[in-house]
Amino acid sequence: MIPELHAKSAELGLSSQQTASLEAYLHLLEKWNRVYNLTALRDGQRMLTHHIFDSLSILPALRRHDTWAHKRALDVGSGAGLPGVILAIATPELSVTCIDTVGKKAAFIQQVAGTLKLGNLQSVHGRVEQWHDKPFDLVTSRAFASLVDFTQLSQSQLGPNGIWVAMKGKTPNEELAALPGSVTVFHVEQLHVSNLDAERCLVWMRPTGAT
Repeated sequence: MIPELHAKSAELGLSSQQTASLEAYLHLLEKWNRVYNLTALRDGQRMLTHHIFDSLSILPALRRHDTWAHKRALDVGSGAGLPGVILAIATPELSVTCIDTVGKKAAFIQQVAGTLKLGNLQSVHGRVEQWHDKPFDLVTSRAFASLVDFTQLSQSQLGPNGIWVAMKGKTPNEELAALPGSVTVFHVEQLHVSNLDAERCLVWMRPTGAT
């Protein structure tokens, strides 16, 4: 049992099963990382703070925006499944697809989905700009690319009323200024990450003209 994780889960209203799944995911990440180098972090406590808590920090913001029932999310450049796996665990009514160009990372996410019996999670090995599926309601990224590259590469994946949500550190003013007129930023939200003394923000975007 990880007391900090249980406290955070209770704060977010997650069930005991969801908390157990988050803890199991952390253990899987530690185990696989020793062999496959999924993340530069090696310490379990730092993984908890910098990966699990960091990904969970967007949950209240997403809940305020939508219920996400019967909706579809795509996590671009998901790496070890951050925030995609966390969203799949915490929001079972949301169907989550994680895509990454690194095969071992995509394989890890598929292993997580099977081990934790996450029927709403799937993994894709490929490039987002070359892969095609049904449109998504939510397209996320965390430390994937600049806002320009993120929106351009994933534009074909976004549904008619879909939104982009990019996790960033400090407010990326230069990246925001570089966005083309076809992308509208409708909110930049500051995030608080438990046990982490660093700036985090969430950039909300949609195609210009969409509502």
